[in-house]
Amino acid sequence: MTESNATVLKKALPFSLTALIVLLDQVTKSYIAGKWPVGTMIADVFNNDLIRVCHVRNKVIAFSLGGSLPEPIRPALFIVLPLVVLGFLCFFYWKSSDFTGLQRWAVAGIIGGGIGNLIDRIFRPEGVVDFISVKFFGLLGFERWPTFNIADSSVVVCIIIWLVSLFVVPSNAGKGALS
Repeated sequence: MTESNATVLKKALPFSLTALIVLLDQVTKSYIAGKWPVGTMIADVFNNDLIRVCHVRNKVIAFSLGGSLPEPIRPALFIVLPLVVLGFLCFFYWKSSDFTGLQRWAVAGIIGGGIGNLIDRIFRPEGVVDFISVKFFGLLGFERWPTFNIADSSVVVCIIIWLVSLFVVPSNAGKGALS
């Protein structure tokens, strides 16, 4: 394998994670949306109120941000802005050689989560399907964390991994198993 082919493969392989996240996200959202009406509490996972599965729809972004914007502006802003961010992220990802292997996988996870929620914003006019509700015990003023989905989880976890990697992982760490 030539050096350029190896570089392309190294950059392309993390997008298998992107595809997996989009697939899992859309399959779970379709299952929830197809089986239960909005507002339905489906299950208490451990029978202790820690994790609930419930069907809610979200027409705004994280933590209900953007709820006060006029209705015609919200969809345009919540579709166009993420598309621009994801486009920039993909462009920077492919052009840069500065990412470690771990950072490439983290960015691929962020892109997968972003695409998963964009699909909902474009094709589900009722809003993004959220279904995971976690008890938060009053921390930060939340008795329950705002309901979320697999795409949201992927974005948050991968951003945390990426940020930690900026401070913890040495710059030559990209030579390891995840590169």
